Formats: sequence, structure tokens, C-alpha cells
Amino acid sequence: MPTPHSLVSATHTDFELEVVAGTWPTDVGGEVVFSSPQNSRTLPYAIFDHGAICRLSLEAGTRGAAAERFAWQSRVIQSPGKRLFDRHPEVFASGTIGYLSPFGPPNCSNTAPLPWGNRLYTTWDAGRPVELNPDTLEFVAEVGHADTWGGSSMEMPGVLPFLFSSAHPVADPQRHCLWTVKLDLVFEPTPGMRPSLVRYDRDDGTSVRFWPLEGVSFGGSIHTISQTRDWVILSDSGNFKADSAEMMGGERTATTDDEVPVWLIRKDALEGLASGTPIKPVQLMMSPPAGHYYARWDDTDGISVVWEGMDLMDLGLYMRPDDHDVNGNPVDPGVVGLYNMAMAPETLTEIVFDPETGTVLEQGRFKQDWTFNLQLSAMDWSTEGLSKPTLHHVTYQGCRPGSISARAARLYEGRIDLDQVREETPGALCSFDRGSMELKARWEYANLSDHITSPAFAPRGSAPGRYEGGTPGGHDGYVVQPVCSDDGFRVDLFDAARVGDGPVATLAGTKRECVPLVLHSAWMPAFHGLADAQRLRFSDEVTAERLASVPEELHSAIHEVARECDELF
Repeated sequence: MPTPHSLVSATHTDFELEVVAGTWPTDVGGEVVFSSPQNSRTLPYAIFDHGAICRLSLEAGTRGAAAERFAWQSRVIQSPGKRLFDRHPEVFASGTIGYLSPFGPPNCSNTAPLPWGNRLYTTWDAGRPVELNPDTLEFVAEVGHADTWGGSSMEMPGVLPFLFSSAHPVADPQRHCLWTVKLDLVFEPTPGMRPSLVRYDRDDGTSVRFWPLEGVSFGGSIHTISQTRDWVILSDSGNFKADSAEMMGGERTATTDDEVPVWLIRKDALEGLASGTPIKPVQLMMSPPAGHYYARWDDTDGISVVWEGMDLMDLGLYMRPDDHDVNGNPVDPGVVGLYNMAMAPETLTEIVFDPETGTVLEQGRFKQDWTFNLQLSAMDWSTEGLSKPTLHHVTYQGCRPGSISARAARLYEGRIDLDQVREETPGALCSFDRGSMELKARWEYANLSDHITSPAFAPRGSAPGRYEGGTPGGHDGYVVQPVCSDDGFRVDLFDAARVGDGPVATLAGTKRECVPLVLHSAWMPAFHGLADAQRLRFSDEVTAERLASVPEELHSAIHEVARECDELF
């Protein structure tokens, strides 16, 4: 069966779900939020489109739903860039890496939600974090004046800065800050991107601090930030590279790396260090590359990290209308604009980095013929859970030959085993023991038309940061598993300690509603109201110099958007 057409044809809308199987437990609460690119069909590659935030309430009768029903809500993120796009779509040009305009590139913020205490942010790899109202889901502000980020990643005119960042900043519970990155185009020591570590302190959203990594430039991206109590961990994702020939209309030649650098920065070394001061990280190498990696908070015995490998998953590749798939068939219109899926089974590894000796010690590894498209994972994000993690839950979408192009197979000739990618295989939700990466449980989705996507771990009990009647780590609670299908969207709920037993309950839309492509998810308590804090106003960045770089006939739109955004908080 092909990838569901509804991933690209369904629209963002509100609807209600009801229990259609099992019994919904009384000790699960809070909400799961999802990020989504709109896929308006105006871009060749949908993951660069304007973002939306979706929310599923895990408690019946809340967020406006009828009794015994569960609310699904979706809102387009009305950032300054989106507001300017809505006023003047004709000046936004679409390309293989997103929109460009005389205003500058919009911050589409479409990849990952980031709950942080009683606040909610969304992120992506080519823009600053965006704060949303956790109650209304409306846009509030972007994080940090562009000047405090050190200016745009590449010089370009306009009032919208280009800040090449990370889709997964991480919240530090001790320092009350977010750690993320900024990548700058440089030509020394080699042409590429120079990373800077960025810190945003919770009490002041008007500024950030940054520290360039001395002597480092590379050709990839940093999709994830991770941390321990004492260290920040950065890595070249290895699975996305912009290709200049492709951007100019030619054929893609860039490919993913087999081995990538990892950079470790001690947090204490940054105390009192002026923003903009270069720092020297500890550098190690790791294989295979991973878009996502998650460290144990306690680093007493070394820096232990779960490494979700992306073996031959090249996110720079996307499906074009004229593509044929790996079996020689014309690609289904339902996958056009989506990413090329994994061309090999993925490797899940837990390793220990020793920053003193520069060694990498493998603790456990799991890879089998069926572990295709390690999509996303669910874990206990509490400090207690990250200190003593027990289970790591992973969604595999299975092999999808209809979403692997023959063009990709040619590009990876000699690295891809074509016999492994001829047939579709089922997806599965799996649980792994932390440390050994031993497979603890597996639930297979035998229906090949089911597209399982980002799971989330919901702790038992709904009180923020509390584990009523249980213990943290990833086993005492529930795994929320969304399932996309042209037959209607549904949500399976699993006992996190017994995933192999199957769902304890299932929700489905009352009218078989479908949802478009959603990416990362996160669990959070249900908050009402907007936290009081200092925030950046868009008007503060509309300087006379930046305004003068935009054609005069567009100035009125900029002033209108600035006035609107200034009234949001």
C-alpha cells in the first residue's frame, strides 16, 4: 500500500475523537502537542513549508470537547514571516530549501514542539525558537533579538533574519536556560558552516548569548542538542546536506556521511565568558550518523547517549513528480513533496563518551532486517527520568519502496542493497532496555496502510512533574502512538511497561477525519493562560537600515505586522 494520500491532502482542522476500542484509563492526563508543515503544495519539498501546531487532549471533555470525547485542535503559526506571506504571497519565491522574499526568509517553525515548564515553543532547523500560548496555541514571540544571535547566518537583505539553528534545543533544569545552536556560513578553516553554542535564559526572551566553536566548520547540520548535568553535546546530523548544484536546478550529488563528528562542551567553562568568545570543544567521532540522540542526565560514570542511527536516511532527498520508485514504478502522487525514506535498516545504539580520554565505548546495539525508518521515539523527559532511564520507546515505520526513488538508488549505488528495499514491511512500536538496548517488547502494525508517526510518553497521573503511585524512567505511564491512515486518524494508547500486549485503548475521529503529515510530538501538562515574561517584539528588529533594504511598496505591510505582533503580549 502507498503512503497515505491524506498526509498531503488533509487540511488542518479541529475535530473530536472517541474511544472505539478498550477502556481509556483514568490515570492519564495532560496533552500531546505535534508540529506539522502545512504542505500547501507551493514548495517542491514540503518540510520547509509554514508550520502548524496540533494538540490532542488526553482527558475527555476538555478543550471544548463534548463529554466522553477528546479534542484535537490545530493552529497555523502566525509568525511575522507568515503574516507577511499572507499579505504578499506573490513576492515569496519557492525553492528546494524553502521560501525567499524581499522581506527575508520566513521562520516556518514546523518541526518540533518544546514544552518548558508552563511555556510552549516550536522549532525548526532554519529559524529561532518560537513561543506559543499554551492555552490558545497562538503565536507569541520569537526568541532573542537577531543582533544578540550575532546577526544572520548568511548576509541577506530584509527584516526577517536567517538563523540556521536546531530543531531540538534542550532545556537545562539547573541553569533554567535553553541550549541550542546557530550555524554561520564560513570559508575558514574550510568552506562550510561554523557552529556556535547558544544559551537563552528563561527570564529574558529579548536576548541570547553565543559562543563559536573555534576551528570547526562542517558541511551538515545539527538537528539535535543533548546534555548531561555538566556537558552540552552537539553532533553533525550527517543526514542532511544542502546541495548547491540542486539549488541551481541541477542534479543532486551530495550524500550522507558514514561517520560524523561529535562536540562536547563543558557548561562551567562558559560561566562569565562574554558572548561571541570562541570556545574549544572536545571532538570525537561517531558512526552511524544520527539525527536524534539523547543523553542520560547523570554523567558521573561518563556521558551515556542513546544514538538513534539514520543509516542511509538522506533527508536532503525528496520525492519529485517525475520520479520512479526503486522498483521502477512512477511514484504515487501522494508522496510527492515528502522526504525519501530510509534505504537501509537503522541502528539503535547506547554508547558512553569519555571526554578525558577521547574514547567511545559501546554499551548496546540493536539492528535487524525489519528496523527500517526508525522514525521517532518516546521517553520520560523529567529530570528524574533522564537521570535513571529504564525504557526507550521507538517507532519504526517499516520499509517503504514506493517512497524510495530510483534517483536515490543511483546516487547511493554501491552503498544500498537493492534486495533489502524491494518489498514493504510492517511498522512497529518497540521498547528497549536502557544500557543494553535489548528489545523488551514489540507491537507490529500488520496493516501496511497504517502510517505510524511520532509517539510520546505520558507519565502516570496528570500532575506536572509527579509520578502518582509509580516511578520515573519511561516504564510507569503510557505511550501515545498516533496512526495516520486514509481510513481515518486514530490514536493507540499503550501501557509503557507492556507495549507488546497491544493498545489498552484506541481513539478515532467521530467522522473518520484524517490529519496531514505531523512530525515530532511531546507530552505536556494542560496549562491555561500565558506566563509573565520579557519577550522580543518584532518591531524592535525593524530598524531603519533593515527597512531600507526592502522595496518601499512593502513597507506598509511590515508596519502593519509590527503593530499586530506588539499587541500579542
